[in-house]
Amino acid sequence: MERKIIYSAVQPSGNLTIANYVGAIRNWVALQSDYDCFFAIADLHAVTVRQEPAELRRRTLELAALYIACGIDPEKCALYVQSHVSAHAELCWILNTLTYVGEASRMTQFKDKSLKHAENVNMGLMDYPVLMAADVLLYQTDLVPVGADQKQHLELARDLALRFNNRYGETFRIPEPYILKGSARIASLQDPAKKMSKSDENPNASVFLSDDRDTILRKFKRAVTDSGNTVVCAEDKPGVSNLLQIYCSFKGCTVPEAERAFEHTGYGDFKLAVGETVADALAPVQAEQQRLLADKSYLSQLLKQGADRAFYAARKTLSKVYRKMGFYRGE
Repeated sequence: MERKIIYSAVQPSGNLTIANYVGAIRNWVALQSDYDCFFAIADLHAVTVRQEPAELRRRTLELAALYIACGIDPEKCALYVQSHVSAHAELCWILNTLTYVGEASRMTQFKDKSLKHAENVNMGLMDYPVLMAADVLLYQTDLVPVGADQKQHLELARDLALRFNNRYGETFRIPEPYILKGSARIASLQDPAKKMSKSDENPNASVFLSDDRDTILRKFKRAVTDSGNTVVCAEDKPGVSNLLQIYCSFKGCTVPEAERAFEHTGYGDFKLAVGETVADALAPVQAEQQRLLADKSYLSQLLKQGADRAFYAARKTLSKVYRKMGFYRGE
């Protein structure tokens, strides 16, 4: 039986948070055994915002090492750097000819990033969702793990696939969203009404996968709680509820179990326990990442292996696209 194809990518821009780990990377580990997975380091997407070249190169390798340290197996999936497979950019150009300006300008992320980077509103920002559509459609993807902030982009990918198929004949599979079961929504430690973000200006709002133990404990000690002194998950206790979700995500227990464990615990000791649980869970990941980064030639070899696999699958799709559109290929 043919396995379904999953595609997902993360930008190598800024440190990843525990929310990225719990909501995305850790779930990929489970998916790679049951699906044909393409996991990309989305460096082409990253340059829509100005990047320091040396930093971009460093973070790309760090992210590759982090993927593997978290359990992504390059033998089971295609783990590669997006820019190493030129078909992403080629298909993006083709899809641009099918994308209406109104569609691209309505994208929420384009509006948000244009406000944040008013000095650098470039065409790449507007074209970001079209490149994302190319990423997904290249691999005849069946399922795309998405969060709420990416659903609009997946809808565009579906629309463009249908538009191409209707105009040129059946070519692309129509991707469906893959809703990850049991993924907790991890919020900011300083404002639980917002999601935890790697771009948050408050340094105490997010816990990064690269944070050392002392930094992790300090951030949790400063995390906002709520009025009262009971550790329970409730609508009127967003701060405590967020900390409980984090604790359960890293401890592997249910919220009721955690509530019972902290039934007679004050907020100070509770926050310390959450911090220690997170630090303990991240320690082996950080150690393995550093071990991998010490052998850059080995990492490069694994990424080339993933790019070769991705190139083969992408080229099949792109060749079909060029043929359907009438491009002369000298055949």
